[in-house]
Amino acid sequence: MSPSSETAQGGKRLVIVESPAKAKTIKGYLGPGYIVEASVGHIRDLPKTAAEVPDKYTGELRRLGVDVEHDFTPIYVVSAEKKAQVTKLKQLLAESDELFLATDEDREGEAIAWHLQEVLKPKVPVKRMVFHEITKAAIQEAVANPRQLNQRLVDAQETRRILDRLYGYEVSPVLWKKVMPSLSAGRVQSVATRLVVERERERIAFTSASYWDLVAVFGTGRTPADSANPETFGARLSSVDGKRIASGRDFGQDGQLRTANTLHLDETAARALAAALERTAFGVRSVESKPYRRSPYAPFRTTTLQQEASRKLGFGAKRTMQVAQKLYENGFITYMRTDSTTLSETAVTAARAQVTQLYGADYLPDAPRVYASKVKNAQEAHEAIRPSGDRFRTPAETGLSGDDFKLYELIWMRTVASQMKDAVGQSVTVRVGGTAADGRDVEFSASGKIITFHGFLKAYVEGADDPNAELDDRERRLPQVSQGDPLAAEQLTPEGHATKPPARYTEASLVKELEDREIGRPSTYASIIDTIINRRYVFKKGTALVPSFLSFAVVNLLEKHFGRLVDYDFTAKMEDDLDRIAAGQAESVPWLKRFYFGEGEGAGGAAEAGNGDGDHLGGLKELVTDLGAIDAREISSFKLSDEITLRVGRYGPYVEKASAEADQPGQRADIPDELPPDELTVELAEELLAKPSGDYELGHDPETGHMLVAKDGRYGPYVTEVLPEGTPKTGKNAVKPRTASLFKTMSLDTVTLEDALRLLALPRVVGTDPEGVEITAQNGRYGPYLKKGTDSRSLTSEEQLFTVTLEEALAIYAQPKQRGRAAAAPPLRELGTDPVSERPVVVKDGRFGPYVTDGETNATLRKDDDVATITPERGYELLAEKRARGPVKKAAKKTVKKAAAKKTAATKTAATKTAATKTAAKKTAAKKTTAAKKTTTAKKATAAKTTAAKKTATKKAAAEKTAAEPGQEA
Repeated sequence: MSPSSETAQGGKRLVIVESPAKAKTIKGYLGPGYIVEASVGHIRDLPKTAAEVPDKYTGELRRLGVDVEHDFTPIYVVSAEKKAQVTKLKQLLAESDELFLATDEDREGEAIAWHLQEVLKPKVPVKRMVFHEITKAAIQEAVANPRQLNQRLVDAQETRRILDRLYGYEVSPVLWKKVMPSLSAGRVQSVATRLVVERERERIAFTSASYWDLVAVFGTGRTPADSANPETFGARLSSVDGKRIASGRDFGQDGQLRTANTLHLDETAARALAAALERTAFGVRSVESKPYRRSPYAPFRTTTLQQEASRKLGFGAKRTMQVAQKLYENGFITYMRTDSTTLSETAVTAARAQVTQLYGADYLPDAPRVYASKVKNAQEAHEAIRPSGDRFRTPAETGLSGDDFKLYELIWMRTVASQMKDAVGQSVTVRVGGTAADGRDVEFSASGKIITFHGFLKAYVEGADDPNAELDDRERRLPQVSQGDPLAAEQLTPEGHATKPPARYTEASLVKELEDREIGRPSTYASIIDTIINRRYVFKKGTALVPSFLSFAVVNLLEKHFGRLVDYDFTAKMEDDLDRIAAGQAESVPWLKRFYFGEGEGAGGAAEAGNGDGDHLGGLKELVTDLGAIDAREISSFKLSDEITLRVGRYGPYVEKASAEADQPGQRADIPDELPPDELTVELAEELLAKPSGDYELGHDPETGHMLVAKDGRYGPYVTEVLPEGTPKTGKNAVKPRTASLFKTMSLDTVTLEDALRLLALPRVVGTDPEGVEITAQNGRYGPYLKKGTDSRSLTSEEQLFTVTLEEALAIYAQPKQRGRAAAAPPLRELGTDPVSERPVVVKDGRFGPYVTDGETNATLRKDDDVATITPERGYELLAEKRARGPVKKAAKKTVKKAAAKKTAATKTAATKTAATKTAAKKTAAKKTTAAKKTTTAKKATAAKTTAAKKTATKKAAAEKTAAEPGQEA
């Protein structure tokens, strides 16, 4: 039977979910009588541009898409790309007797269901169908037990969306005017950016301190019975004459010792102490043993899954959520956006069954383990993320591969381990003492751990953000010693250390920080991190998130003039308020009024006391009204020294050094792209300023008399001519200076006037072919080449541009044009096997420079990456980032043209057939088909061009009415 056939109850039921993948899976579980269709995400939203706003709306309402004067009523529009799907849903609904809204059971899913109901306007019974996993039993249970729409959740999501629109559309234009065009601000993204910038500020202010200690290897003198029971062990110096030896934690950010009663050893003192201990007799002073117990980790929720996937699999937050979404939609795991660590009774039973099956009854606790959520405002009653179903499939049983397999395995292991016994054992601390030759009393300490029962560690061990941290399953065995036992010092090694600046955030640690501060919703963290990277506020260096100089300027402006909006506590409080609205404890409109207009005392406006004017509580509208107090130059300027200033300009960051003479211009130098801010020292700035970054005068062109100069531009070194004063630069009579990039073999230090004249003489006429067609030698984006009409042929070197003769050129054109690829060049380096694709990774030289590849994915090396020194780990990371970004999307313009062509062709079908018939009558039967095809193709092409041109003109006119879309929170 077809999906539209009658059910046993005699009716047809339309089920609407968000994604086609989910629709396909659910359809298989519901069978005949149910039509399962996808909305393909949100079907309507606030308008992205003024062009989408109906003409009846004007002024601020048209700009914001929200009527702030009338209870913040939003304007919702169905986007152009969703209109066809909405039409399809309406047609299917017209044939149905019941409507099931089966979107996700969270605020956003509830809002999508509400929008569907508002747009489709069903005249049949509507039911809200919810489920947390896509299995046959869960889907059938959801159909049998529907509920009504939860309007409180809808209101909370709508309030959140309006809040983000007001924040983004009011604050982003301030950044455009005062920092740089096309920037964006957002309620959570701006705070996340501030966190990353503040960490970098700490690194900039950090002063390293050095300290020394001693590392000893002691032996019992006994012969070891086996490798598992050593008779030697390492220990570290802990005190001298009762004073604790200073370690890294005893020093402050300024490099000064901040802990009293500690002994700070330098290199000289450490080496002298080691020498004084050479003949010392050591003995065991104490042995302290205590039980060790470690309980299993809770099942995954959204943030812990993102953190652990980052540590163990190298996945970014976005990549993790994309893979998890796929696993959920295909029925492998439960819903992946959850704050809960709770497992259902069904899940606990399944997990305990697998513990017994895979590890034995000894690993199963007497009673099921229960985990309470520690998230303050846990959203909706989801389960933890776990394998779906009442029996868990082992990873081998799923048939999954690649990223899907790895993430499922991680979730499966964590879930099963959560229902296993504790790991138990013994931890031991041994203290070893002796007296140095100079009479000083010294003490060394060593700690060990023996796990006597691994419990859950047999199934799963959690990773750590610190790569040097010891994992839970690591054992450190010490010899069996007792107090008073003599020990021999087999080695005494002085060891130097230096304190390190605070570690930069990684995606995992930033997610943890945001959650700990209760900022934003955990389900949006992946999109927030993706936004701040795409907006160029942050870039990745290895796994670390590094703020750009641009982000320093943006955060500086927001802190000084919109301090409350990027205050961590205020942002967390907004999240509490939104949760109160969802719980029915607060009303949406009064809260939005207080935030936007700042009405009333204690209103919690955007500019509360401490950041506003005394007791006055100003709103967002007031903050963005008067921008005269914001000095754009001051906001984007940062002093490196009395003479040197870092500035963030509209075309990028640069350093500037004031001239000693007031009437003389200062020096400027661009800062290399992706230079971490904490590496920009005064010394490096001086070095950049000393480089020939300005005009490098080479001499006068003997033909024009113009001065030729060499410059270092943002896209590499080049030569150009200096036109005389008064030469028009704009308008019909504008004259552009001749410019040419330096060859790869040239540099600013060695380029000569002769080189410049040769470069500016390009393209060079090589000659004409026998038919009189001119052949030129040119330097292009992809390297040197010959051009004859529309026929281009590559040259093998840049020098050939000046040396290739007409005969050689003709010989090149005499060869068949190579259509396929040339023979692959050998790799520059081999890096090893990629942990994700499990394919060999090599470094190759490509058209756009060196890149890493595993045969499936290619990733260009960054500016800081060097072919000779790049590590395998860095290569794997670049490939992982490229996979996470996904394939490059084709330009939308092509799609528009195709759509236009099809539409126009459909309207011209009758005319085309007529023309084809007339043409066929005049020719032989053999030519009929060819003539018809040619006529059809020509008319389709003409019609497509006309339609596309009209659409382009319409879009262009609409685009002129609207500003760029500022960033918004997910």
